[in-house]
Amino acid sequence: MTSILIGAGEGGANPQRLELSRANRHGLIAGATGTGKTVTLQRMVEGFSAAGVPCFVADVKGDLSGLAMPGLPTGKLHTVFAARAAAVGDPDWAYADTPVQFWDLFGEQGHPIRTTVSEMGPLLLARLMDLNAVQEGVLTIAFHVADEDKLLLLDLDDLQAMLAECAANADTLTITYGNVSKQSVGAIQRSLLQLRAQGGEHFFGEPALDMADFIATDDRGRGVVNILAADKLMASPKLYATFLLWLLSELFEQLPEVGDVEKPKLCFFFDEAHLLFDEAPDALLDKIEQVVRLIRSKGVGVYFITQNPIDIPDKVAGQLGNRVQHKLNAFTPRDQAAVRAAAETFRANPDVDVTSAITELKVGEALVSLLQPDGAPAPVQRILIAPPGSRVAPVTPVERGVLIDTDAIGDKYDALIDRDSAAELLQAKSAEASAAAAEAKAVADDAKAAAADAKAAAVAQKQAERERLAAQRAADRQARLDAQAARAAEREQANDPWNRAMRGATRGAASSAGSAIAREVTKAAFGKSGGVAGGLVGGLVRGVLGGLFRGR
Repeated sequence: MTSILIGAGEGGANPQRLELSRANRHGLIAGATGTGKTVTLQRMVEGFSAAGVPCFVADVKGDLSGLAMPGLPTGKLHTVFAARAAAVGDPDWAYADTPVQFWDLFGEQGHPIRTTVSEMGPLLLARLMDLNAVQEGVLTIAFHVADEDKLLLLDLDDLQAMLAECAANADTLTITYGNVSKQSVGAIQRSLLQLRAQGGEHFFGEPALDMADFIATDDRGRGVVNILAADKLMASPKLYATFLLWLLSELFEQLPEVGDVEKPKLCFFFDEAHLLFDEAPDALLDKIEQVVRLIRSKGVGVYFITQNPIDIPDKVAGQLGNRVQHKLNAFTPRDQAAVRAAAETFRANPDVDVTSAITELKVGEALVSLLQPDGAPAPVQRILIAPPGSRVAPVTPVERGVLIDTDAIGDKYDALIDRDSAAELLQAKSAEASAAAAEAKAVADDAKAAAADAKAAAVAQKQAERERLAAQRAADRQARLDAQAARAAEREQANDPWNRAMRGATRGAASSAGSAIAREVTKAAFGKSGGVAGGLVGGLVRGVLGGLFRGR
């Protein structure tokens, strides 16, 4: 199998086949609501799967889930589809299922699909949170600081903790990286809260998606179709668009270069593609253009599905080689511009008036220009789209549950893993800092108390010393007063007449006794009349003895 039959004219004229070797040159399916885009998409996905090419599709309305089940001959569209198969000359057409894996960002209608904040990166996150240039710069700084500090940013709690850390160290970071204002951090935190309210926290965490689970075949060699339940996700269009762009970017970064291949390794279908480009800043548009332009060499084909071809920016539309254009309305100037743009960009065919045909196409009809084996676009043809073989209706909840439980993924992604990352590490760091601060405060309080005790002891010691000195001074003063009183008493006693008479008598008696003793001593020493020497000695002895008797 080298090509996929997309459709043909009445009676099988001019069959249009999508060459698998050119399928990684990307494509566009456009047309107004109700013109048959979903059936065209379903037919194309079935063809890729049958050729062994895995696919990814976003199921916006829920009806693409029918790819998992074969159509029924009793279905209300059976007659129409059988007639269409005969009209386009497809004798091999038959009802058949397609191997599928269901995914859901919220984990409700399929396996949870997650990535980490680090893998998403600041550019896509800034787009997701609608940040301005200044706030995006602060977010980039937060990512850089987390990388330098080896802090894993896995979920939104990690990002919130990292932003709080940046706000706490804003002055230091400003010196190194430029202005980091707390106002900008606060604005990002508010945007983060809005993202949580939209259910964005379900998207961030572990286990993160392994791209190998997207690129798989079943036991019959058919490519597995990964269907993203996007009906609820569409309520958050920026989350939807950012998620799909992230997925495309991850494929680009992880897949090896393969160059030109016989068939793509994966085909990626981006429904409601205008959401990817609405209000996208230039930096994001450049990123999209780069991915679309270069992912071809990774063997990936990207197909945009949208109502109006002018929803795709020119620099992206220029990369799209395969085109299927359903009916466009021309009621407004914008619609008319879309008609002219579509007509002018097809390779001309003198047998087809493109401008008129675009507004006249019936449901299930399309203008098609596909790349030929040599890479040149085929001239535009007006064809009928070949019918799909799978169910053109959603699966039931019971059928979906059985398909989820029995696919090859199992419960690999069902349980959320919350390992230690930035939030936990920063919390532990804060706790350690708080404990250290408390310990330092306790030490300081102890030191302060010890100093207060020492001061009190010193004050008490000084007080005791002052009291001792005061007592000593009082004692000395009392002693002086006692001495003065004693002397005064002695003087008073000495001046008493009786005492003076007694002292005189005593001195006289003492003088007489002294004289007598002195004479006796002299005699004993010098003889009876001692002469001059005897007189001198006698005087001396009398003086001494007199002093003793007087008490002096």
